[in-house]
Amino acid sequence: MKVCLKNISKSNLSDSIDVIKDFCQLLQDELKLKKDVHIHFENERNENMTTGVRMPESEIFVLCKGRLLIDILRTLAHEWVHEYQHQSMGVPEDEPIQDIGGPEENMASVLSSVFLKKFQKQFPQHIKKIFGE
Repeated sequence: MKVCLKNISKSNLSDSIDVIKDFCQLLQDELKLKKDVHIHFENERNENMTTGVRMPESEIFVLCKGRLLIDILRTLAHEWVHEYQHQSMGVPEDEPIQDIGGPEENMASVLSSVFLKKFQKQFPQHIKKIFGE
């Protein structure tokens, strides 16, 4: 499985690529994806997302403009969980999930916070970057 990071330089995240790569490795260690995933870092929302969205064909879009890196990583983790739900848990591509209070959404919200805490403990050298210090 490969992770393809797109639009890093356009999203002013070039100086954080080491953090993002380490975070993606933690996500893959925690929730192994079978298929390649493409992660797009965007400066503008598209019509399907608030701060992020997981789309068919293993595409993840994350809003970056005006956000701290920790918030970008939380969104990335949240959408990674949704990708895992589709790849490994049988959540159908063509059925929308309940976006507030549904089991898939709650799982993504909880696990994204858990992964951020694990990341901070495993990679303390990145703490200043993720909090924008």
